[in-house]
Amino acid sequence: MSKTVIDKSKLPSRHTTVGPARAPHRSYLYAMGLSEQEIAQPLVGVASCWNEAAPCNNSLMRQAQVVKKGVAAAHGTPREFCTITVTDGIAMGHQGMKSSLVSRDVIADSVELTMRGHCYDAIVGLAGCDKSLPGMMMSMVRLNVPSVFIYGGSILPGNFRGKQITVQDVFEAVGQHSVGAMSDEDLQEIEQVACPSSGSCGAQFTANTMATVAEAIGLALPYSCGAPAPYEIRDRFCYAAGEKVMELIANNIRPRDIVTRKALENAATVVSASGGSTNAALHLPAIAHECGIEFDLFDVAEIFRKTPYIADLKPGGKYVAKDMFEAGGIPLLMKTLLEHGYLHGDCMTVTGRTLAENMEHVEWNSDQDVVRPANNPITKTGGVVGLKGNLAEDGAIVKVAGMSTLKFSGPARCFDSEEACFEAVSKREYKEGEVLVIRYEGPKGGPGMREMLATTAALYGQGMGDKVALITDGRFSGATRGFCIGHVGPEAAVGGPIGLLQDGDIITIDAVEGTLDHSLSDEELEKRRANWKPRETDYQSGVIWKYAQTVGSARTGAVTHPGGAKEITCYADI
Repeated sequence: MSKTVIDKSKLPSRHTTVGPARAPHRSYLYAMGLSEQEIAQPLVGVASCWNEAAPCNNSLMRQAQVVKKGVAAAHGTPREFCTITVTDGIAMGHQGMKSSLVSRDVIADSVELTMRGHCYDAIVGLAGCDKSLPGMMMSMVRLNVPSVFIYGGSILPGNFRGKQITVQDVFEAVGQHSVGAMSDEDLQEIEQVACPSSGSCGAQFTANTMATVAEAIGLALPYSCGAPAPYEIRDRFCYAAGEKVMELIANNIRPRDIVTRKALENAATVVSASGGSTNAALHLPAIAHECGIEFDLFDVAEIFRKTPYIADLKPGGKYVAKDMFEAGGIPLLMKTLLEHGYLHGDCMTVTGRTLAENMEHVEWNSDQDVVRPANNPITKTGGVVGLKGNLAEDGAIVKVAGMSTLKFSGPARCFDSEEACFEAVSKREYKEGEVLVIRYEGPKGGPGMREMLATTAALYGQGMGDKVALITDGRFSGATRGFCIGHVGPEAAVGGPIGLLQDGDIITIDAVEGTLDHSLSDEELEKRRANWKPRETDYQSGVIWKYAQTVGSARTGAVTHPGGAKEITCYADI
């Protein structure tokens, strides 16, 4: 690549590297072996969510080294740093899950603080597990310096006696084991073979959903988010990302030039078309919020309502991310959506070209059945549906991909925590036809809006996944399947109707019409509200308490600060 001399007079790093007054600052850079020329070049933050908590993240440090080579080859100076990750698969099913959603905002905040404190000019961000993807993208649009997002890649599928499996099967095996349908030996065998490599959960759970979003929204290079973590081709994407971010600096293309209202609509479209995680309905509003764009749960749901479901991916379908990559990748999905009018083709991307221009040379692969043509969908409406009604005036969300029954009505069975519900499910202390209600698990009431995969997987393992429904003001994992409604708002902690329900109240769910209602009269509801008192959580100190003080509703993304609409100047312009 030919050298482009970039004027630093308008870049943030001028505050640490230019002029006599910055001699002390430069001395620290010399101490790390940088040359005068390297100090004079743009400083590029290479932010990684590497850790040894889980396979989602343990390949990120190696990939970051390749990014740095790409930056250096394009005459930039990479500066690597790490941030935290909370891995949902390990945090799931206990109090640790209260850390998960909180970590999204801590990731965004910590990347912001590192970039601000050291005045880096651009960022290449690498993320693996669920919340780290939106957290990294949130920091990019918040800082608004030239940015490229890199997904660490998905895990390879496991194999259990000739059957392709994911970690979802292990969670469901726990339910089978609880009713005597699986032996101790079989459970031990399946847990040892489900996750055979580095990489994030392989199906269209939250990590792969948000990776699909990263390409569709324009922050990641085409094809880069589909390649599994162990594939050597990941190095090519990482190197190219390092080179590309230098082009973005030279051409002054910033994340908010890319993440527009149309781009957010494109992102919601690919979520629905791929049967993606309901968590996207939380993260897309949060990303929009960082840009100062109003785009809430109902905006996301409207896109879901008119988008066909075309990618036959687990948990509702039969394939995993590796299969879609080998069939043609995320661009194959986007190509057919674009051709049939479901995507805005005029959105700018990190390639420096529009989405439509990126798709020009993508050819349809008729020898695969992972992705259907958009005019021949699996179902005509999306794999995810938004709901609204007198039980959810601020909305709710349900994943319907792979479901045959889209309506359910039954008596409520109320639990004030996930643990209480999981115990009842484990002991089979519930009845077919009931609507299990898990409340006080919302962003503020949890605090932290836990996912309920352990409970929903146990129901499926017991063969009851389609015989009961479950609603919560908390969240569901992208691996959840069955009639499970999350993000019910207003949440119980702020006096929402879900907190006023009693056992036996009739709840009606209609995922065709998009409604979620209770049977109570206004008079009865007000009577109960008069007797309702806020609950005090166990978290009266520390980061989870701090989160509860500022977090907003799930409808607007469970965000913790005023966002781009309120800022006076963004970091990129300091």
